[in-house]
Amino acid sequence: MKKKKCVILTIVLLLVGWIAFCGFQWSWGPFDFLHNIKTSKLPGNATEYDLEYAGTVENSVLQGKTICFLGSSVTKGAASGDVSFVDYIGQRNQCTVVKEAVSGTTLVEEGVDSYITRLKKLDPNMQVDLLVCQLSTNDASQGKELGKISDSDDISDYDTKTITGAMEYIIAYAKETWNCPIVFYTGTKYESEAYQRMVTRLLELQEKWGIGVINLWDDEEMNQVSKTDYALYMADPIHPTKAGYLKWWTPKIEEGLYAQFE
Repeated sequence: MKKKKCVILTIVLLLVGWIAFCGFQWSWGPFDFLHNIKTSKLPGNATEYDLEYAGTVENSVLQGKTICFLGSSVTKGAASGDVSFVDYIGQRNQCTVVKEAVSGTTLVEEGVDSYITRLKKLDPNMQVDLLVCQLSTNDASQGKELGKISDSDDISDYDTKTITGAMEYIIAYAKETWNCPIVFYTGTKYESEAYQRMVTRLLELQEKWGIGVINLWDDEEMNQVSKTDYALYMADPIHPTKAGYLKWWTPKIEEGLYAQFE
């Protein structure tokens, strides 16, 4: 009996350890606080990169506008104390930002926190001048089905259980609800064939829908960052630090957003 209890206890401890490891690595939901503890002492999260030092863009075309950001841990800032490019853009450009971001969530519609579920909870009557959506790395890491581009423009025809169908639904919903420009942004390059396929599909959807795409994945300048700067800018291959958001990501994403209003 004692041996059986030891085996059970060992299994439980291994399971808890594995879950905690996942929480550290990918900042899943209830483990965000663990991830923040782990990353808070990184050089890229030093005080000098805090929001108050972000500066101000004079006469920004984004000033006074309301921008809604839909995403997961990268949009949230899971490795940077919940401060991301979203917050820097709001601060620097004196615009209102709605940050709808939950770690570990997917474009594919499943569960209460998936992109589409949260998108539909936003006030349909609020002013939205621009919707910015993250091409979630979670769909790639969780092996979600890519799906196919639909021939239809009817929102009810999209298979939201696939990545492509979910993206089409998000685009169509935003157009119907707020009639605003829509921009998707990608993560920077890391080892993932699945995410590469998602980026390729996003560019194909750009042709169909005329949406904006901020393609950090294929950006030549972004991919030429030095190893020293990369170590400062990234907490892991997916999640930036404050320095990464402020000095590396924010300028590029701002460029893409400015283009929507010029």
